[in-house]
Amino acid sequence: MAQQKIYFLSDAHLGSKSHADSFETERKLCRWLDMAKTDAQAIYLLGDMFDYWFEYKYVVPKGFTRVLGKLAEVSDSGVEVHFFIGNHDIWLGDYLTRECGMILHFEPFITTLGSRKFYLAHGDGLGDDSLSFRFLRALFHNKFLIKCFAAVHPTLTVPLAYKWSNSSRENGGVQEYLGEDKEHLVLFAKQKIVEMPDIDYFVFGHRHILLDLPIGSHTRVIILGDWIRYFSYAVFDGEKVELLQFEE
Repeated sequence: MAQQKIYFLSDAHLGSKSHADSFETERKLCRWLDMAKTDAQAIYLLGDMFDYWFEYKYVVPKGFTRVLGKLAEVSDSGVEVHFFIGNHDIWLGDYLTRECGMILHFEPFITTLGSRKFYLAHGDGLGDDSLSFRFLRALFHNKFLIKCFAAVHPTLTVPLAYKWSNSSRENGGVQEYLGEDKEHLVLFAKQKIVEMPDIDYFVFGHRHILLDLPIGSHTRVIILGDWIRYFSYAVFDGEKVELLQFEE
């Protein structure tokens, strides 16, 4: 029997105006899931799969029917699907678990896959100690403010959330690779391997760049790109991680 593989993908930002055709991006992601499920042991979705997601007690956001149905199908077929919160889809309840069978992660996750040890996270906030970021993160994770937000009708909150997301990206929210000595996630990983020298792979999303960087004798930092410009993903075959772009 062929070795089953582990797939990693992040930052689809479904629903974003950054997509030339949001529906076609969703269809393409479904085709990628069809490809991956043929030999996948597990699929790790490392955050910001949606440009905005907020679960009310009895209501979930409109749209994403195709990809949610496909994720449920993949999960029902026996493939583990792991979903990490990002900074655009942090307000998760139990909908994706109950309806789609996904395993949710609200914090970085350390796991052994095959003979390799992985540190998996979306990446927002790791290595970034700026006061502005810490303030926004505290704001978005504040339970009282989340309840207040939930009390406002979605007709008002949903357009506001999408406007915030798009303006952030248009005003320089995504930068190109800053270099090994300035990239927050690389600096974080270098610091972390001092504490945890047995980590083989740090795999992150968030930065929208493609990066496969060795930072030690056996350790690499993988940043997964996105599904706005690159349609990229990584695959672990039991021995090594390869960063790829989806071509049909």
